[in-house]
Amino acid sequence: MTTTPCDLAGLLPADRLITDPARLASFAHDEAAGAPYALPAAVVRPRDTGEVAAVVAYCAERGVPVVARGAGTGLSGGANAVEGCVVVSFAAMDRVLSIDPDERLAVVQPGVVNDHLRAACAAKGLWYPPDPASAPWSTIGGNVATNAGGVCCVKYGVTRDYVLGLEAVTGRGEVVRLGRRTAKSSAGFELAGLLVGSEGTLGLVTEITLRLRGERAQEHTVVGYFDDLPSAGRAVAHVVAAGVVPSALELVDRYCLRAVDEWKNMGLTDGGDVLLLARCDAPGAAGLQEADTVLACFEAAGATWSARSADPAEADALFAARRLVYPALERLGMVLSEDICVPRTLVPEMLARLERTAESNGVRIASLAHAGDGNLHPMLVVPRGDERQLARGREVFEEVVDQAIALGGTVTGEHGVGLLKMRGLARELSPAVVDLHRGIKRVWDPAGILNPGKVFTA
Repeated sequence: MTTTPCDLAGLLPADRLITDPARLASFAHDEAAGAPYALPAAVVRPRDTGEVAAVVAYCAERGVPVVARGAGTGLSGGANAVEGCVVVSFAAMDRVLSIDPDERLAVVQPGVVNDHLRAACAAKGLWYPPDPASAPWSTIGGNVATNAGGVCCVKYGVTRDYVLGLEAVTGRGEVVRLGRRTAKSSAGFELAGLLVGSEGTLGLVTEITLRLRGERAQEHTVVGYFDDLPSAGRAVAHVVAAGVVPSALELVDRYCLRAVDEWKNMGLTDGGDVLLLARCDAPGAAGLQEADTVLACFEAAGATWSARSADPAEADALFAARRLVYPALERLGMVLSEDICVPRTLVPEMLARLERTAESNGVRIASLAHAGDGNLHPMLVVPRGDERQLARGREVFEEVVDQAIALGGTVTGEHGVGLLKMRGLARELSPAVVDLHRGIKRVWDPAGILNPGKVFTA
């Protein structure tokens, strides 16, 4: 069954409903290149949980699909509209409801932009660590949906590690509160954690209670250039073996460096073909000792040039350049991006396999990675509108996913499964585990209306 704009008009104030086809198109998909999507039947922009519950209950009665949407920065098609659906955009639910410095927690609505929350916390001497590359634009609700990570997750963890509690609307239209505000609890199953990473298939999150940290210590940055990916991968393995847990350990290859240079003229390619950026933030002298250990690891792996940066502005500029990689590549064409994660000690082997896969297929794979936790983002740039090259790129990346799984890795470290990782997920999980997921889905969403066709096939 489909719905019509007039069906929804009686549920919400008039300014909550979008029906103009030209405006609907901007809510139809996220940033996943080539992922299928349809024009939604309508978009609603609720202001509170009651309005969300009313829409979901109405759609559940009529079998109308509901797709939740944050800022649309996702890279797996998880927020893409399906035929006849209602998209629930949380852009208007964007308030930081409270920040408690004593309990070190924040309560926010799902439409709060990640960087806005981080700034609000910093003003009170607190820190919210998860920092995806999309932090200036992505929302906390979207971060929760995909269990987003970021640059500092190698040491400080991902979104799930900071979610204490949630308010959500189930597929029946029921409002439930999950989790806690206390430091610990053993009361029942960890249902709040279950919703983190569920990509809108179990419920629509309308409020999030987040754990915060105190203001972070000073960071010390180490920079290293390498001739090739395997050498940089060995440096990562050396750091892991040394027992150092840096607050960031990022890898940027020659293609990414060149794309940023051609756009911003930063001179990134002058030092070598592969750049490793590390940061250490242990308190006091321990931070300097960690940085020196990382520097020694870089040198032992064959860095062509390496140094501990003494200029904070220069170090910040290098990390800012790392965040520019994706938009820099987008200037060159359609970017296909993967999100594999392998055991940290196998990063050198996975990087070598990426090079062999690129060579055997006659393509150029750009590599960007949260190398410290084994999360690699290989990327292919294809001409916009070239369906043949798009299909070929997808085939190459299926090989990449197979290689990651063969090394004991996973198909997604932080972007989510959405539409693009469904085949790989079916390979990664056993049929019995897939059935468990589907059983959980039926309990939360008995009518099957929440983000249908994503993550798991029916």
